[in-house]
Amino acid sequence: MTVVIHSATKVDADGVVEDFWLAFSGATLAATGTGTGWHGWATADNAVVVNAGARWLTPGFIDVHSHGGGGFSFDNGTAAIQSALAMHRAHGTTRSVISLVANPVEQLCESLALIADLAETDPLVLGSHLEGPFLARNHRGAHNPAYLCTPTAELVDAFLAAGRGTIRQVTLAPELTGALDAIDRFVAAGVTVGVGHTDADFELTKEAFDHGATLLTHAFNAMPGIKHREPGPVTAALGDPRVALELILDGFHVHPEVARVAFFAAPMRILLITDAMAAAGSVDGHYKLGDLNVSVSDGRAMLSGTTTIAGSTLTQDVALRSAIFDSETDPVLAVRAMTASPARALGLDDTLGYLAPGFAADVVLLSTDWTVDRVWAAGKPTTHTD
Repeated sequence: MTVVIHSATKVDADGVVEDFWLAFSGATLAATGTGTGWHGWATADNAVVVNAGARWLTPGFIDVHSHGGGGFSFDNGTAAIQSALAMHRAHGTTRSVISLVANPVEQLCESLALIADLAETDPLVLGSHLEGPFLARNHRGAHNPAYLCTPTAELVDAFLAAGRGTIRQVTLAPELTGALDAIDRFVAAGVTVGVGHTDADFELTKEAFDHGATLLTHAFNAMPGIKHREPGPVTAALGDPRVALELILDGFHVHPEVARVAFFAAPMRILLITDAMAAAGSVDGHYKLGDLNVSVSDGRAMLSGTTTIAGSTLTQDVALRSAIFDSETDPVLAVRAMTASPARALGLDDTLGYLAPGFAADVVLLSTDWTVDRVWAAGKPTTHTD
């Protein structure tokens, strides 16, 4: 079946193009253009022709940091992961990295192996993200302190073996004993290393980047802030062209004006993530994150009985609108932050993140107010069942 979308306003990292069209009949885009060139593709047998009517057309969103959604947690097995991903796909997220909170090592290895199995059968699953257990205790956020540990060579190798080449990223605090050696080990295995949940200062963060870390996990959260005499990890990341910075734009984790500054300082290195937990796309109430209790009220997730943030209830379409309307970010940069920039951070920008022939047929059609209307992932329309 050939799908043709025409008369769109295309937005991707290459810019805005009006009267844009594209065509695909499989998992990759076959042709793109402007004007009436789509007519020939529309004559194919069983062609589906969509008149975009000048609405926005973007690449599929890529979320490199999420823990669940739709009432389901990524820690709870294949069925839960698939259910959570169905919700996020309906909101435009076509490719996902499956993030894991700190848990016992054996359980983490089991989860890594399960995600590896899933990635083999579902190309929309990009792999796993170990957010724990290599985190600073005083910046642990919603991670159980009983499961935090230092990154020994044996542990790193055990995780790499369990993931079978599908660990996409790992977060660690570089001040931990053995952390810099662990960065070397992960980077050599092709894993993107993020600095996060850390008390590291500016100099140590720069040293971690020199060892090959190329990401700052949810910038500004669970780390020292920017002070005039203590620039901290955020300043180190903003000043290093090798490093991408995750932002959670739910109006709660990071103030819109702070996000505006980040986009100004590193416009092509911002990654808009959800850090979503099970309540994303669901209702207020009580949930689990790992084995910790989380209470959600007015869409804000906190460890029960505390003021500690426990992930978000965000979807990427909401993050996109926040960037555009609340932080007044140029739409090209805002879309880039959920498409080409995360693809580049993971070394996948040769196949993901652009609307061009040969790239994945991951396509999001949005109304003029940036609300998701239709989504295709790897050439297939996404579905969502409540």
